Amino acid sequence: MPSIIPLDSVDPELVEQLLDRVFGDERHARTAYRIREGLSPLPGLSFAALDEEDLLVATLQSWPVALTDPQGRACPMVMVGPVAVVPERQGAGYGRALFAALAQALGGHAPPQVLIGDEPYYRQFGYSARHTLNWDTPGPVERDRLLVRTDNPAVLPSHGMLGPWQADLN
Repeated sequence: MPSIIPLDSVDPELVEQLLDRVFGDERHARTAYRIREGLSPLPGLSFAALDEEDLLVATLQSWPVALTDPQGRACPMVMVGPVAVVPERQGAGYGRALFAALAQALGGHAPPQVLIGDEPYYRQFGYSARHTLNWDTPGPVERDRLLVRTDNPAVLPSHGMLGPWQADLN
């Protein structure tokens, strides 16, 4: 069983090394990075998995984003990702453990969660492309890889642009 700990308790350089190893050093050019540009991960919703030797083998980060509809109304969401497991540990349950930690931290009345990934894998956690077909992103994305999970699809705008969530503090 992996040890799941808060991501902010791990040296950020180790996290960057893990992400480079899993996704390559060109990962910063991906659309997901543009969506969450200028943001910091949500500390209570971002986790690391350690193996039996306390080595970092997986991470899951969450970010405050919003889908802004054509009328300018923002629907706050949590963007999940990157979700990364070192290649030699993939399929060993680290991803499931990270998503279990996220579900527990979100509790019963979670905001919608969006991610970019393979629906056949993320479907087990409740993610689907069904409601995202008319959503825009600040870069290219394969439509079947833009996924959302929500307990109440009625709260989701049918159209909009994903980007950083900037709460109006005035």
